Amino acid sequence: MIKNFKIGHYTDKVNATGCTVILCPEANTAACFISGSSPGSRELALLSPKRKMQSINALLLTGGSAFGLNAAAGVMEVLEEQNIGYETSFAKVPIVPTAVIYDLNIGSAKIRPVAENAKQACKEARNENMMQGTIGAGTGATVGKWNGLDTCMKGGLGIAHFEKEGAQITAICIVNAVGDIVDEHGRIVAGAIDNNYNFLAGKDHTSRWKLPNVGMNENTV
Repeated sequence: MIKNFKIGHYTDKVNATGCTVILCPEANTAACFISGSSPGSRELALLSPKRKMQSINALLLTGGSAFGLNAAAGVMEVLEEQNIGYETSFAKVPIVPTAVIYDLNIGSAKIRPVAENAKQACKEARNENMMQGTIGAGTGATVGKWNGLDTCMKGGLGIAHFEKEGAQITAICIVNAVGDIVDEHGRIVAGAIDNNYNFLAGKDHTSRWKLPNVGMNENTV
């Protein structure tokens, strides 16, 4: 998969936000499941198995909360210039589903990814791009916010590729969790920390289940 899909990033570390674009090959099948109480998205409903649309031209992941959805226009402009899109009687319409995270709580709440930033991400897109961390849509991501922003850690963009017996899976995730991140054994990998960089839930894992000190309506994942 990673050889057929191009991934590009726009990163603004000063204002702690950014966006990530995934440019898709012409032959693809797209589907989507949406969970959560208040997802921030654009055109993801098109990808329900009940809908007519079966493929997409690009996918945009971005910071900026609902404001960041406007950045998708930049990807659409780039694709339109390349004559890429869903064929209609009068024009090709690029299909660019978009999902956002809430990163307005760090950096600048007034600076969000815009169309020009998404265009830059398209220019940077390339095959076999395995860059991860504080980059693209993961630039303003944080984790372990259950105890408040003063004790949280940076989240980011993670990417992994697996291949076995000819089958390939590539997973891309923007980690912007209220809770801690734990491994398969329940050990904390990242999360709320004290002044000595010890995990707050290290001795009492039940402490993280208290009512979080960050508003749940302020943490789109």
